[in-house]
Amino acid sequence: MTTTPPRSSLLTPARWMVLPAAVLAGAVLGGGYGALKTPEYAATSYVIVVPGEKSDPAAALGFAQAYGRVATDIAVTGDAQVWAGVSAATLRQSVQAATSPDAPMISITARSAKPATAVSMADGVARALVTNSTHVAANTGVKVVQFSRATKPQQPVSPSAPLSALVGGCAGGLLGGLALLVRPKRSARAEARHSRQPQVPGPAGAAHQPEPEAV
Repeated sequence: MTTTPPRSSLLTPARWMVLPAAVLAGAVLGGGYGALKTPEYAATSYVIVVPGEKSDPAAALGFAQAYGRVATDIAVTGDAQVWAGVSAATLRQSVQAATSPDAPMISITARSAKPATAVSMADGVARALVTNSTHVAANTGVKVVQFSRATKPQQPVSPSAPLSALVGGCAGGLLGGLALLVRPKRSARAEARHSRQPQVPGPAGAAHQPEPEAV
C-alpha cells in the first residue's frame, strides 16, 4: 500500500498572500491614524536652581532633583493653571519635568494641540517653581530662576501620516510573518499526532468455502 506524502503548507501560494495583505492593512490603518489624529506641539522652558550666599553649592543639584519630581504638584497648587488657562488635570497630563545629573537645571516640556497653549503651560509651570522657591528660600538656602523661556513651536512633534503608514506597514508585516511561521508548525503537529494514532484493522471477510458435490 502506497501513501502520498502531505503537501507542505509553506508551498501554498495562497498562504504567502498573508504577508503582503498584512503589510497593506497595517499601512492603511497607520496612515489613517496619522491623518485623523490631531497634531501635537511641544514647548520647553528651562529653570536653574542657584544656591544662596551661605549655602553649599552642591546642595543646588539635590534641590534641582527634588523640584523636578514635584514640579507639576507645585504648579497645580500655585497659579500655573491660571496663567496657562487650563485645568489642573490637563496640566498634570500634559507637562513633564526632567533634570540633569550633572547640572542643577530643570527642563519643563508641555504638549498641546495648540502651540500657544503649550508655551503657556511650560512657562506657567516654570513661573510657579520660581515663585515657590522664593517663598521657601529662607529654609532651603536655594532659589529657582528662569533660565530660558519656551519658544512657540513651528512643527508638530506627533508622527505625520506617511510616517504612521510606514510604522503600521512594518508592524503588519511583522505580524503577518509571525502568522506564517506559527500556522505551519501547528499543521505539522496535527499531522504527526494523527499519524501516531493506532490503526485498527477492519473485520476480515469470511473465507469462501466450496460447496459439496451432489452424489
